[in-house]
Amino acid sequence: MAESTPPAPPRIFARPRRIAARRRAEALQRLPDAPHYLLDDMIEDVEERLSFLRFEPRRALVIGDWTGSLARGLRLRGVEVVEAEPASGFDEEAPYPFDGFDLIASLGTLDTVNDLPGALIHARRALAPGGMLIASFLSSGSLPRLREIMLAADADRPAARIHPMVDVRAGGQLLQRTLYADPVIDQRPLQVSFRSFERLIGDLRAQAHSSVLADPGPPLGKAALARAKAAFELAGVNGKTVETFEILTLSGWKK
Repeated sequence: MAESTPPAPPRIFARPRRIAARRRAEALQRLPDAPHYLLDDMIEDVEERLSFLRFEPRRALVIGDWTGSLARGLRLRGVEVVEAEPASGFDEEAPYPFDGFDLIASLGTLDTVNDLPGALIHARRALAPGGMLIASFLSSGSLPRLREIMLAADADRPAARIHPMVDVRAGGQLLQRTLYADPVIDQRPLQVSFRSFERLIGDLRAQAHSSVLADPGPPLGKAALARAKAAFELAGVNGKTVETFEILTLSGWKK
C-alpha cells in the first residue's frame, strides 16, 4: 500500500501580507525614533545565552534582524555571519539555500509561519552537527489589552484580528517533535506603556507585528474605532495604558 501524503498545514497566515508587513516595517524603521524594543530584547537575550554557555560559533545565520546589530556583534567576535530576511525572499518554510551553521538565530518571525514544525526542521537541517538554534517570537499571553480593546470595538460582531500564538507547552513539544537535543523553552514578559491607541498600533506596524491573517476581520469603521479608543482610555492609569508582550524563546542543538 502506498504511503499517504501528510496533510498540508492549515493556512492561517497570508504570505503576501506577511512580506508586505515586514517591508512596511523596514521602511518605518528608517524614521527617527522608530521603535524596535522587541527586537532589542530578543537580540540581548541571544547575546546573553551565548555568553552564559560560552558558545563561540564560527558561522552563524541571523534571520529577521533589520537593525543588523546582532550580526555586527557576532562579526566583532570573528564569526562569519549570513543575514536573511523574509521580506527579501527568504522562505523559512522551505529548505534553506545554505547550511553548515554553528548558530541560527531567528528573531520575531516564526510566529507567523503556517508550518512551524516544518520551519524548525528546515532550521535543524541547516545546522552543522553540534550547532544551536535560538528562535524568539511573540507567544501566547501577548497583547491582552489589545484583545480586550478589539472585543469592545467589534461589540456584538467579534472578528479575527489578533494572531493565534504558541504557548510554552506547545513550544517544548515542537522542539521534541522536530528532534532538537537538549531543548530549552523560556517565556518572558516585556511591558510597555502607551499614551494613545494610535501609538500602540503604530508600534506594532513599525515592528512587523500587525495582522497578517489569511482571513482578517473587516476594517474598523468610525464607530468601532471610537469604541476602541474609549476602551484604551478605560484600560489606562494616569493617562498610560500598559500592554504586555510575551516573548517565547526556543533553543536546541543538532547532534
